[in-house]
Amino acid sequence: MSALVVGLDVGGTSTRAVVADLAGRRLGAAQGPGGNPNAYPPEQAAAHVGRTLREALRDANPAEVAAGVLAMAGASKLTDPMVRAMFELAWRESGLRCAFRVALDVEAGFAAGTSEPTGTALVAGTGSVACRIVDHRRFRTVGGHGWLLGDEGSAFWLGREAVRHTLHAVEHRGRWTSLVDSVLSTALGDWSDPWEARNRLISLVNGAKPVALAEYAPLVTDAARTGDKSAGTIVDTAATHLADLVTATREPDDASPVVLIGGLTARENPVGSALRAKLGRYDIRTATDGAAGAAWLAALDLADDPVALHAVLVP
Repeated sequence: MSALVVGLDVGGTSTRAVVADLAGRRLGAAQGPGGNPNAYPPEQAAAHVGRTLREALRDANPAEVAAGVLAMAGASKLTDPMVRAMFELAWRESGLRCAFRVALDVEAGFAAGTSEPTGTALVAGTGSVACRIVDHRRFRTVGGHGWLLGDEGSAFWLGREAVRHTLHAVEHRGRWTSLVDSVLSTALGDWSDPWEARNRLISLVNGAKPVALAEYAPLVTDAARTGDKSAGTIVDTAATHLADLVTATREPDDASPVVLIGGLTARENPVGSALRAKLGRYDIRTATDGAAGAAWLAALDLADDPVALHAVLVP
């Protein structure tokens, strides 16, 4: 009887689970609501994780699972004994008898991009952060300061720059480009007087959660695709910020891989395209499935050939 492993990628908006054997065959997978206790009350977060686990285990025998890794951002929340107990209960109620190890989402993301034990993981989503990974664990962090102090090059940063560009254009401090029209239309719908629109935009943005600025990021990348020069400048600056995060984690002669994580880093995204050009001298990999990366981390001490397993398990 071959042992099974479980990997969980637990985010604020969704939870993904993968069940696999040590040959890399996926015996189950599921996606459910977010299970991060930083985003939900702990009991609700644990319930979401348990529901997703049970769905993933529907066609597998939980008693055969020998190891599991639960990966999430802000994993320190599980150092609280009461919170940990809620997740352990959800784990046991799914029929699992083994213990689970808590990992960071960036560690699972790195494992989703490479089987190498050491390198750099760059996350570019709502926020931005680069981590030095050593022996599959986070060793050092650069960036990740949050929206008030940093998150340069992130979706939040792109959205903020789009709104700033719009306000500057209305105030005759910058060029009026297609990006300005997109921001005003998206934020306000109908508008006629630019100065009234300016005031409404300021009130709208300041009245919302700061991270809501990330919703304007696609307007920047869409405008850049059509040749908007101002949007192109914002995109290039974002890519420079992200590349700087990567460089700060590495020595000049470092040949270890760089794993890119998050939608902004995709090849088809203008930011991702510019970023890859700036990182051209590095061995660039792309994270695919964080839950599969977590499952592979769970299998590290069980598999005869972890590298061969990675080639099959992580697409």
